[in-house]
Amino acid sequence: MSRLDTPHAARLTAGLDALALTPDLAAPLLAYLDLLQRWNRTYNLTAIREPDAMVTLHLLDSLAMAPYVAGVHRLADLGTGPGLPGIPLAIAHPGLEVALVESNGKKARFLREAVRQLALPNARVIEARAEAATPSGGFDAITARALATLPDILAVGGHLLAPGGRLLAMKGARPDDEIAALPAGWAVHDVIALQVPGLDAERHLVRIGRRADTD
Repeated sequence: MSRLDTPHAARLTAGLDALALTPDLAAPLLAYLDLLQRWNRTYNLTAIREPDAMVTLHLLDSLAMAPYVAGVHRLADLGTGPGLPGIPLAIAHPGLEVALVESNGKKARFLREAVRQLALPNARVIEARAEAATPSGGFDAITARALATLPDILAVGGHLLAPGGRLLAMKGARPDDEIAALPAGWAVHDVIALQVPGLDAERHLVRIGRRADTD
């Protein structure tokens, strides 16, 4: 049975359609999922192990933000873990340069192997803590899917943003308390409710910029 003939492949294809993304993405996304499952047996990269759940909670959850990086040229995914959402976004947007920032050695090894095996020339691995990363030029956007609160993300990664750049933070319920606690100099651009196919839970994308850029 090929990758595309499995039940979780059908779930992924239906989810791509619901997100208005091309079905051509299914093959490379499933190749990434297979690699993640193989490495997960030894390295415990993610607690989610069942393929259907991985499609929904990893792939489709990451891709729900794909429309909002369409105009971004350079993106840093902070604390990316096994590459989420960075690798699905790099697959969906070949013109997007994605830096996968991860300090955990075993996860960084997996990321380098994933970038190599999936032939993703637009993705690179930075094995460092976000606060220690110092790329030249800065990024148009940074994202963090499961990394602390909004103020904490800005504290460790705000320096990575180029002028006019945005934090694109993936959250569950609308994080009004975190928004109220934003440090001085930062402001919310907007909060977007996302629909993740197959997921009966709230998801929000919070876009934040320097106050001078959002006023």
